[in-house]
Amino acid sequence: MIKELKILADHGKQYVPDLRKQPVSGRFRGRPEISADVSVEQAGQAAILCPTGAIDRHSGAIDLGRCTFCNECALLLPDVYRFTNDYRISASRREDLVVRPGQNEPLKVDEGAVRKEVRKLFRRSLKLRQVSAGGDNSCEMELNAAGNVNFDMGRYGIEFVASPRHADGIVITGPVSENMARALEICYEATPSPKIIILVGTDAISGGLFEGSPAVNREFIDSHHIDLYVPGNPAHPLTFINGVMDMVGLGTGNRQ
Repeated sequence: MIKELKILADHGKQYVPDLRKQPVSGRFRGRPEISADVSVEQAGQAAILCPTGAIDRHSGAIDLGRCTFCNECALLLPDVYRFTNDYRISASRREDLVVRPGQNEPLKVDEGAVRKEVRKLFRRSLKLRQVSAGGDNSCEMELNAAGNVNFDMGRYGIEFVASPRHADGIVITGPVSENMARALEICYEATPSPKIIILVGTDAISGGLFEGSPAVNREFIDSHHIDLYVPGNPAHPLTFINGVMDMVGLGTGNRQ
């Protein structure tokens, strides 16, 4: 026992103590900030450059549900666009993912848009089944990291499970390919009610680069209520964990 304790002491503190305030690398691209003085001409230039149509060509606003965080708009117009390293960018409503010029305050999950049963039932324990619906494995790897020794979302009662029958909801990654559409529906139907749906990553939220492709089937997304949108390409583990904590009503510190 003493030997094991010495080994732990040598390794140092491996877990992130406070997932709400953990700083990240300055190279990380999170919440964008857009100059309030952006012109229609500048907005149009950025919109033409954007690979997914995330930038409005009239206002210059950025839709984080479409954004790949490629940074091309900031490279073209550094005085207009910049990406902060703020990773708390999840939202409970699709329209809240749109960042407008001059909107420099942090994004928040709208408590009023969260279903009452979500906070009542899942605040202290939330089991999720992850479904890769044609994903490229980038968001899937980040979600896997959310449960590792560093981020350890399990300390808040948030865990991934192997079967939808053991889950309280599903987490979808990928644009939902035609071949995964029915499998996704089956997985959702097997999950006991009440259940939640979380979309993680640009592909899941909007289709991303694959939007409009005949190989993609968005019927499930369009016909079901989405409880949480977690943008990113891929989404950072801290973006996912903080978004889920905000959704279920968990505050700072450990379990509350």
